[in-house]
Amino acid sequence: MKNKFKITGMTCAACSRAVERAVKKLDGIDKAEVNLAIEELYVEYDEKKVSEDDIIRAVEKAGYGAYLKNIKEVTLKISGMTCATCAKTIERVLGRSDGILNAEVNFALEKLYVKYDTSKVRLSMIKSIIKKAGYDVVEDLKEKEKGDTKGKNNKSLFNLKIAAIFTLPLLYIAMGHMLNFPIPEIIHHHKNPLNFALVQLILTIPTVYAGRRFYIVGFRNLIKLSPNMDSLIAIGTSAAIIYGLFAIYQIAIGNTEYAKELYFESAATIITLILLGKYLEARAKNRTSEAIEKLINLSPKMATIIKDNMEIEIPTEEVEVEDVVLVRPGERIPVDGVVIEGKTTVDESMLTGESIPQLKEEGSNVFAGSINKNGWIKFRVTKGKEDTVLSQIIRLVEEAQSKKAPIARLADIVSGYFVPVVILISIVSSIAWYIVTKDGVFSLTIFISVLVIACPCALGLATPTAIMVGSGKGAELGVLIKSGEALEMLHKVDVVLLDKTGTITEGRPTVTDIKAYNIEEEKLVSYAASLERLSEHPLGEAVYEFAKDKGIDIYDVVDFKSITGHGVYGKIQEREVLVGNTKLMKEYNIDISGVERYIEEISKLGRTAIIVSIDREVKGVIGIADRVKENSRRAIELIKNMKKKVVMLTGDNYLTAKSIADEVMVDEFIAEVLPQNKADVVKEYQSKNKRVLMVGDGINDAPALAQADVGMAIGSGTDIAIESADVVLMKSDLLDAAYSIELSRKTIKNIKENLFWAFFYNVIGIPVAAGVLVLFGGPRLNPMIAALAMSFSSVSVVLNALRLKGFRPKK
Repeated sequence: MKNKFKITGMTCAACSRAVERAVKKLDGIDKAEVNLAIEELYVEYDEKKVSEDDIIRAVEKAGYGAYLKNIKEVTLKISGMTCATCAKTIERVLGRSDGILNAEVNFALEKLYVKYDTSKVRLSMIKSIIKKAGYDVVEDLKEKEKGDTKGKNNKSLFNLKIAAIFTLPLLYIAMGHMLNFPIPEIIHHHKNPLNFALVQLILTIPTVYAGRRFYIVGFRNLIKLSPNMDSLIAIGTSAAIIYGLFAIYQIAIGNTEYAKELYFESAATIITLILLGKYLEARAKNRTSEAIEKLINLSPKMATIIKDNMEIEIPTEEVEVEDVVLVRPGERIPVDGVVIEGKTTVDESMLTGESIPQLKEEGSNVFAGSINKNGWIKFRVTKGKEDTVLSQIIRLVEEAQSKKAPIARLADIVSGYFVPVVILISIVSSIAWYIVTKDGVFSLTIFISVLVIACPCALGLATPTAIMVGSGKGAELGVLIKSGEALEMLHKVDVVLLDKTGTITEGRPTVTDIKAYNIEEEKLVSYAASLERLSEHPLGEAVYEFAKDKGIDIYDVVDFKSITGHGVYGKIQEREVLVGNTKLMKEYNIDISGVERYIEEISKLGRTAIIVSIDREVKGVIGIADRVKENSRRAIELIKNMKKKVVMLTGDNYLTAKSIADEVMVDEFIAEVLPQNKADVVKEYQSKNKRVLMVGDGINDAPALAQADVGMAIGSGTDIAIESADVVLMKSDLLDAAYSIELSRKTIKNIKENLFWAFFYNVIGIPVAAGVLVLFGGPRLNPMIAALAMSFSSVSVVLNALRLKGFRPKK
């Protein structure tokens, strides 16, 4: 068997070799070759021994993404949906189609996420299936989306105004006499009953036209045996209107008593109230996607490039890689790049949540959407508009909002059966009451009330709206959650595994201790740093950076020598200087007995000791360690307070690991873990039925991130780690890991509240509408009140989800 797979997450030739090695380890693989340029894996294999899924899993465990070359994923904007049943209908018809691997509809966002096999089905065929089901696909998704939303809201408002203008006088005419309001004699129900009825019919017609969509979609879906919310409204109000026409006929032939049995005002009011509810719901739903809109608006529409020493303003979309862009004070940076001239501070809080402006000078990276504060800079473009960090963030948030969380499945199952069951209940209860009371008007009222009050909208909105707001809030805080599933799983994890280097610690060596003997500390550091400036060792670089930050003098060095594995030698101001470990000192026969105890003390604290000798005499010891990040201890404390077990993983020796573990107070630590064994640690906890959150930042963390129930990457880490993770912490602050777990808990709690009220509303509302209270001497439910309650249920669910916008993490 031969096949081609698309590989994501590769950045260099080493990545392609890693993918090849991972696949070749599988039994049954005859050939595996990666083309890095086109990001493609060609495989020849025995399909009896290994499957496509096995190959994809092997690539993912290596820290990369993979999918069959002929498998595509697209997101389509769907118009014409009015409730959760519509979403379920689209999923069902697509699910029955050959070649569709997965189809998920987000009713709140009106988006379809579909994964399909291009060898079996084309995108045009998918669109055709959707249209045959009674819905439309909006072309040019990104361009039209914003305008469509605005236009849809304006159209909804126009229809609402039309309905309200005609419904208010209709209500006055139909019910004014009950309140002794003055009614013109020409349309008085006693003196001119036929005119009274005809005027109501005339006023009802524009309202029905304003709500025509309910009838067009409702009856079409009913004919196709896929009834939805529109079908309930269409059947209920049509029954009231048809009965009204029958009443007009009776009045015309002399049965004027029927003037008391007109239900035109009920039909018109139901339509008006539902249009009002839909308009309020749409406005509230728009607020749930504000996070995406804010991110999109961060990127300026125009950019100033330098070409032939001239400043040219062009649209940001036309900026190319290698262009030189000029950004003045107060302007937003249009695309990603590297500064080549100038110096400024840049506010990146919109992208990372970090409030302190960052210094940018030659060699610094700048990112689209950030604000240049007080200086001018020129930078060379490294990524086009579609590939910027901002664009990646927008894609991640959109994907998270489009894909369903597991908790949504319950609502999907219920809404799929809901409408047919409601229609059955309305028919049965109406017939039962007619048999008992012989009152056609009463049974009609029951029929309409049940249909109108039972709307699955609240069920359909319960989950996606909360996920939209929750993932959007995460993006505001600098936490990118890639899927609804990850958002749901975060708060359920039992064990949090933390990689040490770059996650708990800074990830780079720093001077932590200085002990000088018969010499000033500054002079000691000055001599050491002068030598280490010429060294390429990370520990030497730490000493030099420390001296540079403190403004300590650096001297010229002669006769410099680097002794691999030992240290450095040189002459400064005609004095012989040695900087290195105990082996270097012994090689040069220098007595270190006076500092051995101090070296032992700092070694127990996880520090690396560098000895400084001047003219063959030890003058001091410099301790170097990977410093713990400022917020790591507080973050671990917060996670432990959430009843999660916190475990630190590191490749360091036991003493260094214990020192860091004691400082940040983790529950456990595992030292001397080889990079390839981190995923095995994850598996070990999973074998004990523990759900695992893995937090890491490096290439060697990628397999563990992919293996964990939730993988969380530090934003400053490698692209491969970020690609493998379910959650990305843009600020590289471990506190955000604690915040994301709390945000997950709050979001799922919000979803459960929404689902509870949606179910509770229908469990209570339908029996009341069916006349249960009447059996005990209570009132019947007026259809107009049922319509108001139905609209309120959807709006209340969305408003409850919007409470998540007020989420404030514990500091």
